[in-house]
Amino acid sequence: MSVTNYMEKLLEGVEVEWKALGEVGKVCMCKRILKKQTSETGDIPFYKIGTFGKKANAYISQEVFNEYTVRFNYPKIGEVLISASGTIGRTVIFDGQDAYFQDSNIVWIENNESQVLNKYLFYLYQIINWNIAEGGTIKRLYNDNLRKIQIPIPPLNIQTEIVRILDTFTELTAELTAELTARKKQYHYYRDQLLSFEEGLVEWKALQMIAKIKHGKDWKKLGVGDIPVYGSGGVMTYVDTFSYDKPTVLIPRKGSIKNIFYVESPFWNVDTIYYTEIDTNQVIPKFFYYYMKTINLMNLDTGSGRPSLTQAILNEIKIPLPSPEEQARIVAILDKFDALTHSITEGLPREIELRQKQYDYYRDLLLSFPKPKVEA
Repeated sequence: MSVTNYMEKLLEGVEVEWKALGEVGKVCMCKRILKKQTSETGDIPFYKIGTFGKKANAYISQEVFNEYTVRFNYPKIGEVLISASGTIGRTVIFDGQDAYFQDSNIVWIENNESQVLNKYLFYLYQIINWNIAEGGTIKRLYNDNLRKIQIPIPPLNIQTEIVRILDTFTELTAELTAELTARKKQYHYYRDQLLSFEEGLVEWKALQMIAKIKHGKDWKKLGVGDIPVYGSGGVMTYVDTFSYDKPTVLIPRKGSIKNIFYVESPFWNVDTIYYTEIDTNQVIPKFFYYYMKTINLMNLDTGSGRPSLTQAILNEIKIPLPSPEEQARIVAILDKFDALTHSITEGLPREIELRQKQYDYYRDLLLSFPKPKVEA
């Protein structure tokens, strides 16, 4: 029996009750925390709407946490936290780790699992129409709106099976994502090992001594052709002329400053990305590229808003210069490793995307219960 047929059989004849979320359980939130009660470091992470589901950048004391979790509402393990402001409907299953959450912006339904499973709600929330109200320029999900949202509630055994099926799809995607992350870490580790040189064992020179940084220009008056135009995000379009036609390393000037490109064929670059005229008597362009990839350019950011890299700062980066033979050996190793990793890391994202589409399809199939007809 196919998965689709099994699901259709599973739901065949099932009686589904529709209830408002306010009937399922109480809308809860943590007690308000004042700004003066938070700090940049501390005992307990405090999640605001901007850091919900990410890494906390504020903390509260253990004393406040202990007092507030005893006296006021606090989620139980497994309950589903919901963002009620900004990006509405983002969800996090509370894992029981000590943490505190911003009142009114992060809420949860305190439901009875003998009627509705938390994990069932977690999956259901992904397809709900939240009936978002506009609060000035910020979208907000008010408690009254949340209470009125109608949800389908099949019998517990059906909820359990739906959760089991969707958990399986979620775990498959998580495994592929973990594999992709591991492969990238492995590549970065070996690349950095090959490109780590001790002072005194090889010559080091400032970047400006081995390459000249050149600015890009506007492309909009150029004709259409097959020459790629690079910006800080990559290829933008194609034109009929080039600004440079020798092997080079492109380094963003502003924007996505971590995006470094190695280019051997003719190209045009705009003013958000530099190209480099490399002295090939001193350094192999591909070696220069691989070494630049080991540098965390965000640490060199000079922008107050949009990330930026100045020519003056880039010129002072120290570049190791082992012998030409050693440079060539390292490039050959990294080329092979890069090709292998690229084939894996190109294939895995496609597989993850397919798995996500498959998950979305079956989730919608499992959770799209017909609403009862309203008699006129």
